[in-house]
Amino acid sequence: MLLNRHFPVTSLVASLFLMVLAIGCEKPQKAPEQALKSATKATFEIDTSLCDFHRGACAKQVGETLISLAISPADAPSEKPLSVTLTSGATLNNLKVRVEGRDMFMGVIPVILSETAKNTYQGTLIYGSCSSNYMVWRLIASFEIDGQSKTVMYDFLADNSGRND
Repeated sequence: MLLNRHFPVTSLVASLFLMVLAIGCEKPQKAPEQALKSATKATFEIDTSLCDFHRGACAKQVGETLISLAISPADAPSEKPLSVTLTSGATLNNLKVRVEGRDMFMGVIPVILSETAKNTYQGTLIYGSCSSNYMVWRLIASFEIDGQSKTVMYDFLADNSGRND
C-alpha cells in the first residue's frame, strides 16, 4: 500500500506540485545556430501584432494621449540589460511599470522609469530566457492623466531577430 501513514497524501500532492513547477521555463541547451534557426522557423511565425522595435517605437492611443514604447537593443535579448523609453503626449503622474509573461507566468518584473525630459521616461529592464524559443512579454504601464487612472499594455517578442523568414 503506497499511501499509508509513512507517506501521507499531502506529501504526494506537494511532490507532484513541485515537479510541475520544476518543468517551467529554463535556459535552453546550446545548439548550433543554424539548427536553432531552422527549428524556430519550422515551429513559429512571428505575430505581426506584436511591437517590433526594429521598426521603431510602438505607439498606443490612451484616450486623447499617444504613448510610445521603445526598447533598445531592438531585438530585446533575454538576460541582458534593455533600455526602456516611454514617451507621452501628456505628463504621466504616479507612473508604475511592470513586465510579465503574456502567455506563461514568468514572475512580475518591476521597471523603474525616471523622467529624463518633458514627458519622456527611461529605465532599465532585464528578464530571463525561456526554453520555448518564443517568449512574448507584456509591459504594463499604469498612470494618471488629469487625475484619471489609465493603463496601457505593449506585447513584444524577446530575442526577436527582426526577421519573419
